[in-house]
Amino acid sequence: MIELQGVVKRYGDQAAVNGVDLVCDAGKTQALIGPSGCGKSTLLRMMVGLVTPDAGTVRIDGQPLTNSTMDEVRRRIGYVIQEGGLFPHLTARENAALLPRYLGWSSQEVNSRIAALLDLTHLTDDLLHRYPRQLSGGQRQRVSLLRALMLDPDILLLDEPLGDLDPMIRAELQQDLRSIFSGLGKTVVIVTHDLAEAGFLGDRITLLRAGRIVQQGEFHDLLEHPADEFVTKFVRAQRQLVS
Repeated sequence: MIELQGVVKRYGDQAAVNGVDLVCDAGKTQALIGPSGCGKSTLLRMMVGLVTPDAGTVRIDGQPLTNSTMDEVRRRIGYVIQEGGLFPHLTARENAALLPRYLGWSSQEVNSRIAALLDLTHLTDDLLHRYPRQLSGGQRQRVSLLRALMLDPDILLLDEPLGDLDPMIRAELQQDLRSIFSGLGKTVVIVTHDLAEAGFLGDRITLLRAGRIVQQGEFHDLLEHPADEFVTKFVRAQRQLVS
């Protein structure tokens, strides 16, 4: 569903992404992990067209992502960022309805789609009449997820969606996200700093460092054969907790 070939992105003399090849299979969840500044978020932004690679190609379902295909491709992608990225001057419902309204959906169509997503995202209708500042961090992320699902996209991209949440709310949302991912069968790419979260949510994990991929595989493969200090430290810490 998503294919990156030889993508490079530089900011001045610094290569944020340096020759990455990556394939994200349809209907599977790909987790991107690694330390800050390793290129995870830049890769995600390339997939949605917010960042243009200096070299290489991004393909969505076999179609190159270019200026001429951008609008069509973006409508097939739901995008969730840290803290939700909701417009503060709009209610949660208005945030969710923004793109459908732009595309000419009727009020009945918008309301029907929102109603269909309330149970899935564990939201209630009364919460949707509140402004983002009146919602908790977890509620804002749920609204952001609802907004991302409004057009029933083929792909979900999530950039550290749980990063600022307290541990209990984060654990609850991790459970909900895994249920949503498996239930909807969409192609998902999630960026996280947390290897345990990546293992819980991801069918496949890609570890990056300094703009390059250093290891890929399933969670147990990374733990049994760590190829990077990031994973080695995590394994050591987990063993210390258990002991």
